[in-house]
Amino acid sequence: MDNLTKVFKELLSQERFSSQGEIVEALKSQGFSSINQSKVSRMLSKFGAVRARNTKMEMVYCLPNELSVPATSSPLKNLVLDIDHNEFLVVIKTTPGAAQLIARLLDSIGKPEGILGTIAGDDTIFITPTRTTSISTLIERIQNLFENSL
Repeated sequence: MDNLTKVFKELLSQERFSSQGEIVEALKSQGFSSINQSKVSRMLSKFGAVRARNTKMEMVYCLPNELSVPATSSPLKNLVLDIDHNEFLVVIKTTPGAAQLIARLLDSIGKPEGILGTIAGDDTIFITPTRTTSISTLIERIQNLFENSL
């Protein structure tokens, strides 16, 4: 790994840069004077960086392996506003921007708890049960995870 890549990844792990311009300035302050927004944009794409909410609820650039999986005891569970279901899916409504964090938590729990997979938007998560898990069992397990926040 070259020095630029190392510094770039270290900067993103700080979860404090909300714009590509801020990343450019931080890299320049680290001695990479020839860096520009185009190069930063290509690096963000190359490493699969995404914008996600940090612990201060700010939208910042993060590397996928830098995104932490919130624990069920985390205050992030307080971002769950509603849990509902039909015969096939569980739907969770979250505060704006929180769905991906909550979905990451649910995906980390996964199949042992009966979750086949999740799809997350900005404030909505669709959850499908495994073949052997009933929707009523899945909804109960999910509600237990977030019972203090509803």
